[in-house]
Amino acid sequence: MPRKLQVALGVVFLISLAHSLAAAQTEGEWQVRFDRETNSVRKAKMLEKLGDAQFEEAREAGKNGDNNTVGLIMEKYRDNARAAFEALKKQHPDAERHSNGYRQMEMHLKQGIREVEDSMLAAPDPFKPPLQIVRQDLIAMDDELIHMLFPQRPAERKPTAPPTEKQP
Repeated sequence: MPRKLQVALGVVFLISLAHSLAAAQTEGEWQVRFDRETNSVRKAKMLEKLGDAQFEEAREAGKNGDNNTVGLIMEKYRDNARAAFEALKKQHPDAERHSNGYRQMEMHLKQGIREVEDSMLAAPDPFKPPLQIVRQDLIAMDDELIHMLFPQRPAERKPTAPPTEKQP
């Protein structure tokens, strides 16, 4: 192989490695940042990165047959989601008017529900009940989020009486 090609491939490899290392913070580093964050919107947005890192760690634990760790990670994700949601409700109670943070969190909760369901499919029966509890908690949070974002859904509006015609 020509020397220039070897150098070029080496440079590409080093750049991609550096990019991967810089972008891929560990779950522990994200957890520390998440715990320290006081701004509820940034905390909700940070849940995306932290949750993704937790899901990756849970998938690896599942591949290694460590179902206890999978359950603990999913419970921690639920607790983090609850902390971010409570912070949002406290700092920005009107989600319909101030939806930043709520929208991102709702989308990530959907992903979290799918991840827990995938973990439940792969887990042996003794490990499923805690995952089912986490799933139900995430679904309840997601339902509340949707109701806060869209409090006046068309199906929930009270029907108005039809206008009466005036007799001449």
